[in-house]
Amino acid sequence: MLYQIKNIIKAYNGQAVLDIKRLSIQKGKVIGLLGPNGSGKTTLLEILAFLLPPTSGEIRFKQEHINSNMGRLMKLRRKVVLVQQHPILFTTTVYKNIDFPLKIRNTPKARRSEVVEELLELVGMASFRDAGAHTLSGGQAQRVAIARALACSPEVILLDEPMSSVDVENQITIERIIREINQIKGISVVFTTHDVVQTSRLADDTIFLLEGKVAKSIYENIFSARIETGTGDHKFCTLPNGLRFKVRSETSGPMRISIAPGALILSPNTPTAAENTVKGKIIQLNEERIHVRALVDTGVPLNVLISKESFNRHDMGIGDDVWVTCPVESIDIF
Repeated sequence: MLYQIKNIIKAYNGQAVLDIKRLSIQKGKVIGLLGPNGSGKTTLLEILAFLLPPTSGEIRFKQEHINSNMGRLMKLRRKVVLVQQHPILFTTTVYKNIDFPLKIRNTPKARRSEVVEELLELVGMASFRDAGAHTLSGGQAQRVAIARALACSPEVILLDEPMSSVDVENQITIERIIREINQIKGISVVFTTHDVVQTSRLADDTIFLLEGKVAKSIYENIFSARIETGTGDHKFCTLPNGLRFKVRSETSGPMRISIAPGALILSPNTPTAAENTVKGKIIQLNEERIHVRALVDTGVPLNVLISKESFNRHDMGIGDDVWVTCPVESIDIF
């Protein structure tokens, strides 16, 4: 395991901006960190980069417990590199920007030249070798910043919103770079984004952050609801349109719920004696890496993520009536 987090809290002036009970990140993966502004994504990246200490809690890197020992932190920062959302490049050439981390590590000049040229090719900036960094577009600057980070030979690269302020051409290039540095160089990648479709294209795993906490899903299937006690002391949540689902909850009253798209079951036929099942109509379909994402109108729009194999087996299409089953464990309450 690359990272293991337990009971991490980061607070400013007594206000917690991050509160994560448990989180594990596997080595060698591309991890998408998905969440709205203010959800704690950047704070979490800075903690993972050992640049920001948590207020309390435990973090392990490759099984090693991390403490505030500055000498040890400096060594770890050579293994983990963070590229900020708006990276600051040196006011010199593209080549010298990438060469800088090699130079301060006393890498021989011939080897430095070889590494820089290789990285320029990787990020598609070879033709800008001698260009001034101040002349670059936002997307080009992001690619140079990634190359500069890679010059440090990290085991992990953390990318904060790498595609948020770039054009489509640069987005496509940065997505390719992420795949290649993971698959060819074996570097673990964690990137933040608002774009669920982008995450589905790139990430092996996705971590959802909402209001500083890990959630089962965000953006999709998040609703206001009222939690009430029904017969037999079972708890139910009622959505504004009247949909009612059985849930596990120790509290009652107005709440917010999220329903994990990947935990939902989509069927063209009425399930037998299945609780938390509602009828709907498919209104949108999108093909992703190994899944199909279906948007089902049940009175409220529900995103359902199903395997391509299952989707093809059932032969469902836009406009078809379907049934969606929401297992109790698919519903998270905030």
